Amino acid sequence: MKKALLFFIMPFGLLFTAFYLLPIGYAIVQSLYKVERTGTFGPAREVFGGLAQYQRVFTDGPFWESIGRVLLFGIVQVPIMLGLALVLALLLDSGLVKGRRFFRLAFFVPYAVPGVVAAIMWGFLYSPNLSPFTAVTTSVDLLSADLVLWAMANVVTWVYVGYNMLIIYSALLAVPTEVYEAARIDGAGQFRTAWSIKIPLVMPAIVLTTVFSIIGTLQLLAEPQVFRAFSSAVSSTYTPNLTVYSTSSIPNFNLAAAFSVVLALATCLLSFTFLKVTQRGGDR
Repeated sequence: MKKALLFFIMPFGLLFTAFYLLPIGYAIVQSLYKVERTGTFGPAREVFGGLAQYQRVFTDGPFWESIGRVLLFGIVQVPIMLGLALVLALLLDSGLVKGRRFFRLAFFVPYAVPGVVAAIMWGFLYSPNLSPFTAVTTSVDLLSADLVLWAMANVVTWVYVGYNMLIIYSALLAVPTEVYEAARIDGAGQFRTAWSIKIPLVMPAIVLTTVFSIIGTLQLLAEPQVFRAFSSAVSSTYTPNLTVYSTSSIPNFNLAAAFSVVLALATCLLSFTFLKVTQRGGDR
């Protein structure tokens, strides 16, 4: 029995070790080294630097500004995106919408568009010189320093609403029909059923999509990288992941590894804190 379990677990264990644990370990090891040169033009050599790279990370102002920027992004964008996903899932499950298969596919289609392609498409729509909606883009500069973050938030929302809607809708389909029948017998309407029964029952799915969204927010890369070609307001350190990418392109792989480790720890901390808070709320 144990050999059979080991046989089925081993493929996953090998892949998990090769593509998850080893890269994490390699990044941690790289973050403990630094590059030194003998003289100005001397050959570079990698030496053990201890926590020197982490000292640079924690004193790097633009990096922490980018952390604050994506946190603001997440505080505003994530509730809007998940709220829309929940509303769409409830509408599809309500029976009031005809052609549910069509709309389910239509809502999900933007997720099938690669993030880079979606960012390029929306970048052209935002650009005053290229957009077909010049009446809007010439009066409102969506690529300005004040609005470009929310322009990217619109792209992320457009792409991921359907994905999150599908997760919540799948949870709604798993609810036993007897629960809804009992609610109808008690005289509950569509709104009351959705508010008092459906939303509480799919709360685990909402928590799951929120955790995914927190992780995705801190890993924001494709949209700001593409928008750098459309807006001068997007710098090479606009988001934490873009900072890591730009630092590794210098190249300074050791500092980029330290940025990555700190970003991963921050992501784990935020996700774990959110799960603990929601768990306490559920227990109450």
